[in-house]
Amino acid sequence: MKSFQHRLLMTILAWLGILLAGLLLIIGQLFPIYAESENQMQLWIWLALIFALAMIFSAIIGYRIIKVQAMPIENVTETALELAKGNYQARAYEYSNIGTVELSSTINVLARNLQEITAVREMEQERLKTLIENMGSALIMIDRQGSVSLVNKSFMYEFELAEMDVNKKFYKEVPIPQVLQEFIERVFMMEKPAREQLAFTQGLSSRHIDVYGAPVIGEQEQWHGIVIVLHDITELKRLEQIRKDFVANVSHELRTPVTSIKGFSETLLDGAYKDPATCESFLEIIHKESNRLEMLIEDLLELSRVEQSGFKVDAHPTDMEAIIYQVREMVQKKLEDKGIELNLQLEPVIVQGDPNRLVQVMMNLLVNAMTYSPEQTVITIRLFSRGNEAIIEVEDQGIGIAKAEFSRLFERFYRVDRARSRNSGGTGLGLSIVKHLIEAHHGKVEVKSEVGKGSTFIIHLPLAS
Repeated sequence: MKSFQHRLLMTILAWLGILLAGLLLIIGQLFPIYAESENQMQLWIWLALIFALAMIFSAIIGYRIIKVQAMPIENVTETALELAKGNYQARAYEYSNIGTVELSSTINVLARNLQEITAVREMEQERLKTLIENMGSALIMIDRQGSVSLVNKSFMYEFELAEMDVNKKFYKEVPIPQVLQEFIERVFMMEKPAREQLAFTQGLSSRHIDVYGAPVIGEQEQWHGIVIVLHDITELKRLEQIRKDFVANVSHELRTPVTSIKGFSETLLDGAYKDPATCESFLEIIHKESNRLEMLIEDLLELSRVEQSGFKVDAHPTDMEAIIYQVREMVQKKLEDKGIELNLQLEPVIVQGDPNRLVQVMMNLLVNAMTYSPEQTVITIRLFSRGNEAIIEVEDQGIGIAKAEFSRLFERFYRVDRARSRNSGGTGLGLSIVKHLIEAHHGKVEVKSEVGKGSTFIIHLPLAS
């Protein structure tokens, strides 16, 4: 039994002992004449028996009292202690005793309510955790001491962090860009919401993020820290820049031949047509600019077609070696005019591709190589297979490309050397078309280059089954 039960039982026995002792004293006073008689021993034996029987009877009565009154209270006490420990599944026995049944049922109602509240709270916490972990934006929370209290997977991925980099670290110890640290410090010190667009360099590329920060205010206006939410807008900035460049470049590219055609035609109308030599020269220029304008429009239409979602190529087993030989015949005259040697290192390879589109790809790569290669140089084309893909390398000995320009190389109208490519009649759309056509073949295109030593474009295509 518990301490309460012990105390109750000992109290009952003590009172019964006092009662019996008093009874013995009264008997001794009522029968003093027997104090020296031979029946004295028998009297005390009978009194001892009576005392023993009374003790047994009192123990039985005490046990019944404890069972009826004390045990429900003890059970309720144990249940309350379990609830205090956080075990909300504990329940008290609901005895039929009128004095404790209400207490037991009340404790059980409290336990059920606490269990339901805990279940709801756990569910809400799980939902919140799932939302924070899987939200598209990166999130970090910093407590009032400046230590990181919460960070989601998007934030870790955004800045390539590990658990040890952020766990219980002071926010200035976390390896994040300096501009973001400064923004966090401003929000932390000012305790006011703020929003900015930040730019920083990560590796060789520039990154842009949209950052929002706000203080976390609890009940009674208590300040708990700050929360920072950021979203990567690098791709949006890149697309915005591409759009701006496209509008500017296409306007310029269209204006140049149109201006030439308009200027020379006006000159002819002003009387220059009367001079046969001048008229023929001007007409040749107008024809050349018209061809350039037509080629630009065709490339724009072609790029628009291949950029459309759902664009597919008519892929089937194709002899890539034959494709390269066909393209060589098509550009042979231009190679001879510039004194460029074409070195072919080809292996028989059958790819899964569209022959017409692959001719277009190789033509654009060869024209690009010739455009940026000096006279009397060598262009090398290699064709071989590796694993389950075909590798095509187009290597030139031209001006080369700086690594900082790699990320923009396949953008529309982007030129490494604008003057050289424009003078050669290029539209600046060839490499962009190449990229989209190769991706439509489920392949990829890479570039290796060194300024002043030339460039190598590498194409990966799937082999035919």
